[in-house]
Amino acid sequence: MSLASRTRKRISMILLLAGLAGVGIWAWSIVRSALFERRANQEFEELTRHPPVLPATPTPGAPPYPKPGAVIGRLLIPRLHFRAIVREGTGAGILAVALGHVPGTALPGPDGNVAVAGHRDTLFRCLRNIQKDDEIVFQTTHGDYTYHVDQTKIVKPRDVAVLAPAAQPEITLVTCYPFYYVGAAPDRFIVHASLLGSEAAAAAPKPPPEPAAPPRKAPPRKLLARRKPPARNWIYTYRRSGF
Repeated sequence: MSLASRTRKRISMILLLAGLAGVGIWAWSIVRSALFERRANQEFEELTRHPPVLPATPTPGAPPYPKPGAVIGRLLIPRLHFRAIVREGTGAGILAVALGHVPGTALPGPDGNVAVAGHRDTLFRCLRNIQKDDEIVFQTTHGDYTYHVDQTKIVKPRDVAVLAPAAQPEITLVTCYPFYYVGAAPDRFIVHASLLGSEAAAAAPKPPPEPAAPPRKAPPRKLLARRKPPARNWIYTYRRSGF
């Protein structure tokens, strides 16, 4: 066998091993994501059945947001048959197996902009097919919130205005773009949706009840003047006077 043949054979083997390694890494990422998703769904179902009891009075210095990695809820897009767990944080370890709630943005509720990030080549690949008026459901341990997609747009990574706080309840989904770009994608794909009107009204904090009017006091009853017995004669009057 000539040197050129041996070289080609070695190169072929190297390429074959590299391909097998790539397929193995891809398959492991799929299996790993499925395992984590299954475990996270079980954890969420347990939290839904037995929600944590909040203290009557907040602990001084307690963090206003969940701890990194904590399960926030579950995101559904019914038309796309999409379902994924949302955890707190956007670190590489979290986004490898779940969607990430962007720290500092609002949590699902009566107001604010809830921002959720995910990878375009794994969980958020379905966003390439999302359309206006699609429903996005955010399930939490304290209730479900249904949003309607208003718009989608493409922005640069430095355009952080899409994550700005909002007075109205809304949700913003963020992933890289283009979806099939090889390497670090240059843009961001944004999905903006607003909470349905009826749910927004139900989720809005209700004004405190007005204090009940104090009970009206009944006017004092006029004391009837005690009727003096008729003076039979001056002797009777004298005796009653205590002289």
